[in-house]
Amino acid sequence: MSVPASNTFLRLFTEDQQSNSPVQPKQKMKFIIAIAFLAVALAAPQGDKKPIEIVSSNSEMNADGSYSFAFESADGTKVSESGSQKQVGPKPEDIGTVSKGSYSYTSPDGVVLTVNWVADENGFQATGDHLPTPPPMPEHVVKMLADLKAAGVL
Repeated sequence: MSVPASNTFLRLFTEDQQSNSPVQPKQKMKFIIAIAFLAVALAAPQGDKKPIEIVSSNSEMNADGSYSFAFESADGTKVSESGSQKQVGPKPEDIGTVSKGSYSYTSPDGVVLTVNWVADENGFQATGDHLPTPPPMPEHVVKMLADLKAAGVL
């Protein structure tokens, strides 16, 4: 079958599959990847989204390593964070940043959601009325953990 050389799409998919050319599979793969990228680009939202205005913003950085910042945007989103340096281990050089903060935003159904969080030597802990919570531990697990702690294993 004869296909014009300028028609790459048809040429790649109608040439004889028994070709011994090592370039053909690479060309097909590159073409398929290019088509995939084009499909992703075309699937992206095309609306005229305007940037959301920041209505207030402040930040502070101190010589001791402590900091704070906050901002609020026109859509009601609010973010605040503060942090400081803290010794988190037994050695004086075991210094880490401990932070706390919150953010809130309006969900698509109009509910304002707020998350408060802390990040310290115990890890990142977030709280919020809309966040799921684990069920309570079964009594036998609580007892087992207490026994292990009493035995010095934990």
